[in-house]
Amino acid sequence: QVQLVESGGGLVHAGGSLRLSCAVSGRTFSRYIMGWFRQAPGKQREFVTAITWSGGVTVYADSVKGRFTISRDNTANLFYLQMNSLKPEDTAVYYCAARPGTTVLRTTTAYSYWGQGTQVTVSS
Repeated sequence: QVQLVESGGGLVHAGGSLRLSCAVSGRTFSRYIMGWFRQAPGKQREFVTAITWSGGVTVYADSVKGRFTISRDNTANLFYLQMNSLKPEDTAVYYCAARPGTTVLRTTTAYSYWGQGTQVTVSS
């Protein structure tokens, strides 16, 4: 089992920044993908970004490209989501997720492990 715990959510004004962290513990796979998803009220959970174990490949949703950056520190078992130029439409619960393998996928069903989520609220 892999346990994921997010932190760093909060309330920010439009145009502001937040950094989310995801701490990973438990059994670790030699190669796995880390992703961030979000779910706004009344909407389905959607892909935000993901990164390979080496960090060599990152994929972003069009809605966050150029504003959000995913990164990882494998020695510390931590993953990050730096969010800049936040917009009210970025308001959602953000989830960290993990899947064994080497291919970045955007579907929620591809990810085996999930954190409990952290709320991000962007005021206009």
